[in-house]
Amino acid sequence: MVEREARPWGQAKRFEFMEWRLFWTDRLNRKDLELEFGISTPQASIDLRNYQEVAPNNLAYDSTLKSYVRAEKFEPVFLRVSADRLLLQLRALRTGAIELADTWFSDMPEVDVLPKLSRSVSDDLVRKILIAINRRRGLIITYMSLQKNSERIIGPHALAYDGHRWHLRAWCFEKKDFRDFLLTRITNAVEVGREDFHPVDDIEWSRFTNLKLCADPRLDEHQRKTIEHDFGMTNGCVEIKIRIALAFYFIKRHNLDIESLPPERQQFVLKNLKEVMDDILKAREDAKKLSQSAE
Repeated sequence: MVEREARPWGQAKRFEFMEWRLFWTDRLNRKDLELEFGISTPQASIDLRNYQEVAPNNLAYDSTLKSYVRAEKFEPVFLRVSADRLLLQLRALRTGAIELADTWFSDMPEVDVLPKLSRSVSDDLVRKILIAINRRRGLIITYMSLQKNSERIIGPHALAYDGHRWHLRAWCFEKKDFRDFLLTRITNAVEVGREDFHPVDDIEWSRFTNLKLCADPRLDEHQRKTIEHDFGMTNGCVEIKIRIALAFYFIKRHNLDIESLPPERQQFVLKNLKEVMDDILKAREDAKKLSQSAE
């Protein structure tokens, strides 16, 4: 394996780009480097020559294609190959979260994603939340709930995404506990200075539980094997470590507390549901005791 040497950031980034193009498209031209980084043709030629010195077995020039191509023994030195990252970029491109210029794609493949109901969060609100978290500041927020709108003082310390919505994890000075606030329901936020709250006391956030997910036993053997392959299960199950504060959302999202769904729709079950629910209840009880002792 070729070892990565310490190199200037700009050159290392160009080498990473070269490997990205070679790995994902099998092609690389000098023009690709010139257009992506705004460098001259001589500089692009120097980069290609220097890269070949570092990883001589990674690319070869195809005179027919008039392009460099990925060699059979290609082994990335500067690129961390990740299909997950590439697919996330395609999704972000399709939803408009990023532009093509923010990626290294020259051409975007045909992609579509399921439409999502709009959940708008203002840029200014997110900015205030990030500053409050980083500086340990309190916020006075106007919060919409299904019952009524209310004004609360909170001490934010973390953000969480449940797969559909973003939540703000914060100490609520009115309820005297840590809880989740949906970003889309916060209509206003004003900094109130440094507040006396301690993120380390958020037991549900700092404590973890393990979810033991197994292919639904009601499926036939072939169906179970398919589900096991889908989710990388070993011996029919996979364990996921998750914050207790997020376990409820995972269970709810995947209907793991509902037994009436047909197996083809359920696909997998939470084998240790009772243990997980016990962990959640224990964390809430411990958090309540800690809150009471601090009063």
